[in-house]
Amino acid sequence: TGHRAGVVAVNVSALQFREAQFVETVRRVLKETQLPAPLLELEVTESVLMHGPDTVAATLNELAALGVGLAIDDFGTGYSSLSYLKHFPVRRLKIDQSFVREMTHDANSGAIVEAIIALGRVLKMSVVAEGVETQQQLEALRGFGCDDVQGYFVRRPASAADIAPLCAADSFAHLRPAKRAFQRQPSMERAPHAGFCTLLLRIPGGHGFDRHALA
Repeated sequence: TGHRAGVVAVNVSALQFREAQFVETVRRVLKETQLPAPLLELEVTESVLMHGPDTVAATLNELAALGVGLAIDDFGTGYSSLSYLKHFPVRRLKIDQSFVREMTHDANSGAIVEAIIALGRVLKMSVVAEGVETQQQLEALRGFGCDDVQGYFVRRPASAADIAPLCAADSFAHLRPAKRAFQRQPSMERAPHAGFCTLLLRIPGGHGFDRHALA
């Protein structure tokens, strides 16, 4: 298609993650699809990481050895210790949408979002804000220095067949910061409904970071 390959993000359930052959399954799928391992990112919740930390660490290290990335989904809603961020090879934090939804009218939610973004920056992890639905939320996140945004304000999930036309067309002008160029870098993310995916586009922004938006 002429478009650069992007990251494929896949949600992994606790049951899948605990399967004895999980790493082998990932290895097999990478071979069958010929997807480079660094372009695969597995999303798990904090609760998954806290179930048998030693076993989890071994699994994550095997995946990291393959080159596969790890994202923590719904970050901020678990009851776990932050110490796991030091020990597990985490690439990305995804801020739970409950904080994003309330951050523009609730000071505490806004402070939590800003703190998570700062935490990710210090630990050299990228941060995604889930559930972005308004321009006000997008601008607040841009001001906080958030790397990625995901939600209906960007675009609702689209079928895989619709992704290429979205990459070719200027379908995301409403996300463009004033007087800034718009760079497209497509990425596919598995959505809750089979056969649907979301699109990741890069939007240059301030603070020396590139902003992204998930359609």
